[in-house]
Amino acid sequence: MESSFIMLLPIVFPIIVGLGLLTVKFKERKKREFWVSAVIILNALIALAVIFYGPKEMFTAFRFSDRLSLAFRVDGLAAVFGAMVSVLWIITTFYAFEYMKHEGKEDRFFGFFTITFGVVLGIAFSANMVTLYLFYEFLTLVTMPLVMHAMDGKARHAGKMYLIYMMFGASLAFIGFIFILTYGTSLDFVMGGVLNPDLVAGNEQLLRFVFVMAFFGFGVKAAVFPFYRWLPSASVAPTPVTALLHAVAVVKSGVFAIIRLTYYSFGTDFLRGTWAQSVMMIAAMITIVFGSTVALRTPHIKRRFAYSTISNLSYIIFGVSLMTPAGLTGGLMHMIFHAIIKITLFFCAGAILYQTHREYLYEVQGFGKKMPIVFATMSIVGFGLIGIPPFAGFQSKWALATAAVESRLPLAYVGTGVLIISALLTAVYLISIVVAAYFPKQQEYPAGYWDGVKEPNKYMTIPLILLTIASVVVAIFPAPLVNTLQMIANGLL
Repeated sequence: MESSFIMLLPIVFPIIVGLGLLTVKFKERKKREFWVSAVIILNALIALAVIFYGPKEMFTAFRFSDRLSLAFRVDGLAAVFGAMVSVLWIITTFYAFEYMKHEGKEDRFFGFFTITFGVVLGIAFSANMVTLYLFYEFLTLVTMPLVMHAMDGKARHAGKMYLIYMMFGASLAFIGFIFILTYGTSLDFVMGGVLNPDLVAGNEQLLRFVFVMAFFGFGVKAAVFPFYRWLPSASVAPTPVTALLHAVAVVKSGVFAIIRLTYYSFGTDFLRGTWAQSVMMIAAMITIVFGSTVALRTPHIKRRFAYSTISNLSYIIFGVSLMTPAGLTGGLMHMIFHAIIKITLFFCAGAILYQTHREYLYEVQGFGKKMPIVFATMSIVGFGLIGIPPFAGFQSKWALATAAVESRLPLAYVGTGVLIISALLTAVYLISIVVAAYFPKQQEYPAGYWDGVKEPNKYMTIPLILLTIASVVVAIFPAPLVNTLQMIANGLL
């Protein structure tokens, strides 16, 4: 019991410290940066120690009743999500130190930023649906101030839309929670599901309908069509926030919850081959094409990347919807690769905005020579997102397409075509930015056009370089990661 208690530390520690940061007014920026970086790095190291060396049994922190409890466990899926979050949070922290200088209200920002770290790890380490749902709701509350950081008209509108969508999604997810409680043997996450066959008999169609409702409920955070509008609106937030929302914290928590719901609560044996699986797969395919198409039509760079996120999240959901070990493996691969790639792309967009106050595609003509690191890293990770071999996105997309063909589902065959169409659209909307930066149109530039067009400092460039290197390394040496994900998908971790 005492050894299991340690898994609470990386959840509780940043929440308490973050609350403390909200009450402290730092007179010197360096002092705040020292304390925030120390807390984030220490907590990430604690989380990684718990993941790799901590106890694997369940720890019940509080029991509400015989069947309702606040419990935590670090299984394979939790380990992957928690490790991804911990590493990327450190990098985002140092990027935010520089970026937030021009945004103001840094004490409040880093307070909620730190709290959010603990809440996301709470989602990762949840051992049952009660715990997951509670931290899932907390995540909405602690990220709202980050979305509304500027507190201007656009930020308030984005915050209101964010809250409305999240409350609606939580309501649908809660229905699923209640039915699992009623028809399941427990609320714990067990690979293969927890539905009681005796109670389910005669109620199969009702439970599949409930699954679809809960899927769309959790799918709000994952920006599944048509519940996606909050995500582009949230792009008004500071870039460190959008990077976390669109690559690590909120959207990946939605995908993570969908995986738990599908594989660990309802179970794929109950869903595979039914209309519920078809609805899930069709929703993913529609979202993939929709996100890519709108991204292509969007000239605003951050919003373009936001719609790209909408599309790529449903790549993961498509893999999950195949309801096979190969499909889940491909989906988890893309979850990790997309996190590294997309956070890099948002950091690039943020660096451009920070240095030049330019936000649109047509405003970055010729910037490639002036900002070589920013656009070189954007190009490299962009090739990965497109799926060009041997970059990271190729492996995950190949795994998803292969899993779709192996499933022998007619809809899955359609899905392979959808993946190809999306890859082509992705190539156009990403390469067009690179072309504008390196091969500008011959024209007379207005006075002051090049003012401020230079590389940002090391707080921004070093994270870009590290993330790009990480994307290349996982692409060249994918075997250890793939083997781990295969073991998770087969219920061995």
